Formats: sequence, structure tokens, C-alpha cells
Amino acid sequence: VRDIVVCDSKGIISKDRADLNAIKKEIVFSTNVFNKKGTISDALVGADVLIGVSAPGVVTEDMIRSMAPKAIVFTLANPVPEIMPNLAKDAGAAVVATGRSDFPNQVNNALAYPGIFKGAFLARAPRITPAMKQAAARALAAFIQDPSPENILPPLTDRRVAPIIAEAVRKAAVS
Repeated sequence: VRDIVVCDSKGIISKDRADLNAIKKEIVFSTNVFNKKGTISDALVGADVLIGVSAPGVVTEDMIRSMAPKAIVFTLANPVPEIMPNLAKDAGAAVVATGRSDFPNQVNNALAYPGIFKGAFLARAPRITPAMKQAAARALAAFIQDPSPENILPPLTDRRVAPIIAEAVRKAAVS
């Protein structure tokens, strides 16, 4: 990743904005290296990835079309995402994920937490460390053996996921 552009309800978080709180001032020092300015629409032009965790309907099909070819779009606002997954796909996104269970690639923390906690308990870890979280993420990423645009994450109902994550977290906790 070369550049991450973060937006809030007023647009791109840039060094020139006078209305940033302390957290956003901290964020701007490690993001937006080219000091891009403007709206979310401006932020998406040429972007490879969109990770939306904001509000319903704030992304349009034209915004998705303005992104880089083969864009990856995670619209995670729930229950109504930033753009409906089928519209993002129709607008040219190569991979689409959502927080909704009625579309492929549901992103939900319930997929990881049971395994993370079980692994921590098995290791008798006093806390969840960054290494344990990274191990969980790697185990989840490796779970799908034959990924496709509609198959990047297992369903929440797949009971094989938690034990695999738990073992990875346990190993990370004791190493």
C-alpha cells in the first residue's frame, strides 16, 4: 500500500483542513501522502480499494466507475451499505464484500472472534496482541482454497473456521 486516503462526512482528511479533531490530525500524518483534497468522489478517482464504514448510499455507481480497473469494494455500513453490492459489481468492481448476509463475501467480526478468543484461552494469554490478530487474519485469508470474486470469505455458518483461527492464535500467543 502506497497511499491511504481517509474520508469523513466532510470529505478527504487532508493537512489543509482546519476542522480536524486530534484523532484526525494524527491520522493525516500517516495517510494521504499526496495531500489530496475534495469529496469522497474525488478520493475514489483511480483508487484500487474502497473500504466503506460510513453511511447508507454515499457511494454512487459513477464513483465506482471512476476507480481503477479491477477495483475492490468493501461496503460495510449496515444494514444499508454505502452502495448496494450488486450495483458496485455492475459498475465494474471486480470484488465486492458487504456486511450483509444476503450477499456473497459477508464481512462480519463474528467470523473471527470465536477463534481469536478460543486461541487466547487455550494459550492462557493475558491479552490479545497484534501478533495474535495478524495470525487470525492470515488463517482466515488462507481458509479459502479456491478464491473467486464471490468467494473471498467463508460463511459465518462454517464451523471449520473457528478451530483454524484458534490454533493460529494459540501458536502466535506462545511464540
